[in-house]
Amino acid sequence: MLPEIIQGGMGVAVSGWRLASTVSQAGQLGVVSGTALDSVLARRLQDGDPGGELRRAIAAFPYSEVAEEALDRFFLPEGRAPNRPYRMLPMFRNGAPGFAEQFLALANFVEVYLAKEGHTGLVGINHLTKIQAPTLPSLYGAMLAGVDYVLMGAGIPMEVPGILDRLSEGKDVSMRLDVSGDDRDNPTMLHFDPASLGATGGLKTSRPRFLPIISATSLATAMTRRATGSIEGFIIEGWTAGGHNAPPRGKASFNDRGEPTYGPRDAVDLKAIAELGLPFWLAGGQGTPQGLREAQEAGAAGIQVGTLFAFCDESGLRQDLREQTISLANDGTADVYTDPKASPTGFPFKVVRLEDSLSEEDTYAERHRVCDLGYLRVAVRDSDGRLAFRCPAEPQDQYVAKAGDAEDSEGRKCLCNALMANIGLAQVRKDGTTEAPLLTSGDDLLTLGDFLKGRDRYGALDVLEYLLQPVTV
Repeated sequence: MLPEIIQGGMGVAVSGWRLASTVSQAGQLGVVSGTALDSVLARRLQDGDPGGELRRAIAAFPYSEVAEEALDRFFLPEGRAPNRPYRMLPMFRNGAPGFAEQFLALANFVEVYLAKEGHTGLVGINHLTKIQAPTLPSLYGAMLAGVDYVLMGAGIPMEVPGILDRLSEGKDVSMRLDVSGDDRDNPTMLHFDPASLGATGGLKTSRPRFLPIISATSLATAMTRRATGSIEGFIIEGWTAGGHNAPPRGKASFNDRGEPTYGPRDAVDLKAIAELGLPFWLAGGQGTPQGLREAQEAGAAGIQVGTLFAFCDESGLRQDLREQTISLANDGTADVYTDPKASPTGFPFKVVRLEDSLSEEDTYAERHRVCDLGYLRVAVRDSDGRLAFRCPAEPQDQYVAKAGDAEDSEGRKCLCNALMANIGLAQVRKDGTTEAPLLTSGDDLLTLGDFLKGRDRYGALDVLEYLLQPVTV
């Protein structure tokens, strides 16, 4: 039985294990976000793990030496002092060095383990193709916990199906690292050997189903023909979805607010998708009972929904951010801006306008630029042929020193630190300031008030009940 509803794998820990577990137990596909889970786990351990859930999951990790070292390095029984900075993990370069690689696998294991604990429902994990360096150990950690689905977008994950095949056998894997300036015939490769996690070597796991997230018919066709292993369906994401959007096809144009405009060329041919013979789900602007019905009438198995789940009680968002956004939605004053510059990736990024967040120019201007998480950095070859990593949101002089164009850094915002702030794990800086949040949402936020009907809070089960209600003709 295929799920009718796939809960979106949103942001950094917005779709965490509590939300995914609730959706999964209700018979739909709950999805945890796999982005930056190593930093999430490290910071939550430093905050004392007050409920003990993280330590319970860590104790179940099959490589006990890794589990013990993780607790030794990061767990603070009394929690971190309020103004004490979080201890940082090393930033990735060509792969993850030593313990960092092991900790990545552990962090993904923990999130999936907790999402699956105590029930038999299906759980997926969402990773971003463009964040390459953590991918291999992250996938294996999730598979050790029995993840049922892997979802990947923000790129073309052509190598991942074959990687899942090999990892399920406990075998070593490799994938190409995109490096600007590399010789196509002599690529830089990322490597991971499950045996590196401990004395028990590489353990066999079940092979999860793979769903690439795409925005074009051509990508679906390419994946079915050229992927290195089997794919089990597609998620077709439109430009109204939250987070990163694919840029419009053709010559760029903008509306009077400076947002990129989309047209007929950006629509996906659902008939052609259906002819590929694989199930698919529609995402972006589909979060209504009517949206579900129309998707299924077009041949889809169902829909993926993010925005409605992002602001429910089980979401990982800070409570004050949820409450502020729900209040704006009830008032009819919520505003989502598709910012063409905010993301270091260069892709349009949807931003919710909120006071004291990086959506506001004064808050953005006050922030001292720093790049110390580095998930969105890209690899380049410098003039001497050495591998370097740069991000347009890092200090401009550092970016230019790595042959970056100063103009490309204008208006870029540090999503890595902002998304950590969104979930209450903001870094404290030496001057006592804390990182500001930057909230993202799909365009469905503009009609969230229709669903709320004056409520100031709701749960994930309320979302499912709403979406699955019969539609009268």
